[in-house]
Amino acid sequence: MDSISQQAARLRAQWATDPRWKDTSRTYSAEDVIRLRGTVREEYTLARLGAERLRALLDAEDAVTALGAVTGMQAVQQVRAGLQAIYLSGWQVAADANLAGQTYPDQSLYPVNSVPAVVRRINNALLRADQVSWSESADGDLRTSPYWLAPVVADAEAGFGGVLNAYELMRAMIAAGAAGVHWEDQLASEKKCGHLGGKVLIPTSQHIKTLTAARLAADVCGVPTLVIARTDAHAATLLTADIDERDRPFLTGTRTPEGFYRVRNGTGPCITRGLAYAPYADLIWMETSTPDLDVARQFAEAIKRDHPDQLLAYNCSPSFNWRAHLDEPAIAKFSKELAAMGYRFQFITLAGFHALNHSMFELASGYAAEGMPAYVRLQEAEFAAEQHGYTATRHQREAGTGYFDLITSAISPNAETVALAGSTEAEQFHAA
Repeated sequence: MDSISQQAARLRAQWATDPRWKDTSRTYSAEDVIRLRGTVREEYTLARLGAERLRALLDAEDAVTALGAVTGMQAVQQVRAGLQAIYLSGWQVAADANLAGQTYPDQSLYPVNSVPAVVRRINNALLRADQVSWSESADGDLRTSPYWLAPVVADAEAGFGGVLNAYELMRAMIAAGAAGVHWEDQLASEKKCGHLGGKVLIPTSQHIKTLTAARLAADVCGVPTLVIARTDAHAATLLTADIDERDRPFLTGTRTPEGFYRVRNGTGPCITRGLAYAPYADLIWMETSTPDLDVARQFAEAIKRDHPDQLLAYNCSPSFNWRAHLDEPAIAKFSKELAAMGYRFQFITLAGFHALNHSMFELASGYAAEGMPAYVRLQEAEFAAEQHGYTATRHQREAGTGYFDLITSAISPNAETVALAGSTEAEQFHAA
């Protein structure tokens, strides 16, 4: 095996020559990375494929759009419908998909490994869809099938602690196959949803350390996972400490009973923080309270004045009352106008939560009032969607029954215990 110094020299050369890293700053050395790797290297295939694909899409497309998924099958339907990336919200995991089995608000109350577990669940569902499509294809012809392994962008919230916690969480995200991970500049122990009150910021320099911990973890794992920096300074009014000179212009001079410093919020501190985070982040996201294109433009122009190639992200949040702020023409062109400003990654964080709950409420209301006609309407809607590529009408097939029949047949060619043949689905449902 090559020495630490030999491996470090190759890594330094890679950082210096690969265009992927031309705008990336690191506060640690290549020797630091190699010394932390050990002698046995794991291969993080899904994380690598996802990160490379996400970066390529961001470079090639005007904008990459994504919806928050809360289950694996939701992610499958998103890809089937034509989306190229998946977003995984910590809010949705807190509410309905955490390993504590609890319903929580978005305040980092759930076990820290919950989001990595859902990342893995989503990737498992996408892998199964890929396997089913391949097994059903004519000699491997997948021209009518989507690229199933859409990159997953996942929420690390405020890191669940200090820099060591952030480092370990990033490693868990990578092991689960995340393509990108975002980190917000709130105090982890007081973390709140970006659209709740009571948010407490950490100093700008402290968040740079969080971003650095995430980048170091990715480098140690040897994958180009995207690091996304989010600032909550647009609405947050509290700060843990006044140690960073970049934060001082926004101090009000008053303190809270808890000892926090009161600060002025708004676009100004977001710009200051965004400029500070840019060298350490692949994308920058300013969380806002309303869908305001003027605010988005002000932020984008300020960042790109100093960092012209900086990629930006925008949360098209369900917390916004969209029609209360924008008319129909403005809503229709919102995404395109954001893309023109440089917001390459646009996503609806809680889409899965709202779609899942509204669709079930609508069905349950009809079923409670009418009985079977309500469900038959749903089934007819599924049949109608098949002409657009929808396949989940055949739920047995969607879950992989035919795929596992192939396994049975490979082991026992004359087996009469295969499941899909002779099933009610095979007899009553046609192929999409």
